[in-house]
Amino acid sequence: MICGVDEAGKGSVLGPMVVAAVGAQSADVFSDLGVKDSKDLTQKERERLFSLIKKRCRIAMVVIPAEEIDAIRREMTMNACVARAHAQVIEKLAPATAYIDACDVNPFRYAQTVRSHLTVPCELVSEHHADSTYPVVSAASIVAKVTRDREITKISKKFGEIGSGYPSDPITISYLSTYIDEHRAPPPIARKSWKTVIVMLAKKSQSSLSAFL
Repeated sequence: MICGVDEAGKGSVLGPMVVAAVGAQSADVFSDLGVKDSKDLTQKERERLFSLIKKRCRIAMVVIPAEEIDAIRREMTMNACVARAHAQVIEKLAPATAYIDACDVNPFRYAQTVRSHLTVPCELVSEHHADSTYPVVSAASIVAKVTRDREITKISKKFGEIGSGYPSDPITISYLSTYIDEHRAPPPIARKSWKTVIVMLAKKSQSSLSAFL
């Protein structure tokens, strides 16, 4: 069996990161599906393909919430965190070969990092843009993206409209800013170790101090 591995939400300031592995007997499983990098698909297309991938393939996932990411980052870099999670989903499927979308500028070094967390033998193919090159990784990117989007929908029902959760999203930044103004602290769904949160807290603290003086 081969498997593809990818993640969604690595750079998000709100919500979890989802790491997914999709296992198949061969890439031929995807020949009639037209899978591609999830970023190149509409939400409707991703949802349709997600259902088909689940029917045809084995799937393994790890969902890492914001507070756990903060705790992990006290021990390791984000790339190391992703590599460990990649190894976790690979081990769940135990494929002969795993194709990985590399999260390091050096894909060979990234493969070594993932391998250091594996306890089962597995050939690793680590490349940049693997989600566009290998259909099995494209499938994993779709599974990760759809799963994370569903997690964000659940969060929004509880906390209100948070946007995509990424720092580049004005809705996300507006939500984060308003929440901090009202509660004097970031929401529990925020990655408090993120520079976005740290800088925002510092600016608001300085603004409050200036107003007081």
